[in-house]
Amino acid sequence: MAKDHSVRPHALRRGGYVARFAQSPADSDAAAALRHLCFVEAAGRPALKGGLETDQFDALCDHVLVEDAAGKIVCCFRVLPFGSGAEIHTSYSAQYYDLECLSAYGDPLVELGRFCVHPDVQDADVLRIAWGMLAAIVDARGAGMLFGCASFEGTDPTPYGQALDLLAARHLTPFDWMPRIKSPDVVPFARTATPVEDHRAALAQVPSLLKTYLTMGGWVSDHAVIDAQMNTLHVFTGLEISAIPAARAKALRTI
Repeated sequence: MAKDHSVRPHALRRGGYVARFAQSPADSDAAAALRHLCFVEAAGRPALKGGLETDQFDALCDHVLVEDAAGKIVCCFRVLPFGSGAEIHTSYSAQYYDLECLSAYGDPLVELGRFCVHPDVQDADVLRIAWGMLAAIVDARGAGMLFGCASFEGTDPTPYGQALDLLAARHLTPFDWMPRIKSPDVVPFARTATPVEDHRAALAQVPSLLKTYLTMGGWVSDHAVIDAQMNTLHVFTGLEISAIPAARAKALRTI
């Protein structure tokens, strides 16, 4: 799939931060180094060659960097656009989920991946500008849906029992679009869900990226995939752009 740079939005600026597309091998390496810090070192995985976390999808994706005033990369993510659901079988997520249910989706889609923020950075403006850039990318592509894999740390579902019960109770994918099981290692949490007694505690177990999806109307698969290579437990996550609350959509587009 060839990259179409003609639909790239311009860089965004907010609170001393700049969100822009990677433009050089040095930019790509800087993003891969931050990914290594967040997905390898922080997860206790053995260091990878060169201290860079990469995979075969990187060459197909557009990569976005968020830099601080000193030019340091504090956040990055990648996006992979699709003209329609007919192409979704070539996505990163399709390695782990049977997405045939979305193959008839007629509008463009954008897959979000490898979203990470430097662990020393706590400024909410970083997430705001990152999601503002995502909104600009989605608008430029005319996408009807944003999707990807949202990850919990580690492969043991036990610490996330309340969060998984909450997802089953309130945030499951519409039935017609429900991803089917493909991976051999899954946690079918919707089948075993129990009533949520403490919603605040359950929400506290939800990773920040997934929480953002959910607050905008996103939904998840009924099972989680155990990804031993990444040392994560992840769920397929989708967000219809038309479902984003009007006030939230306006805020994202005015960054």
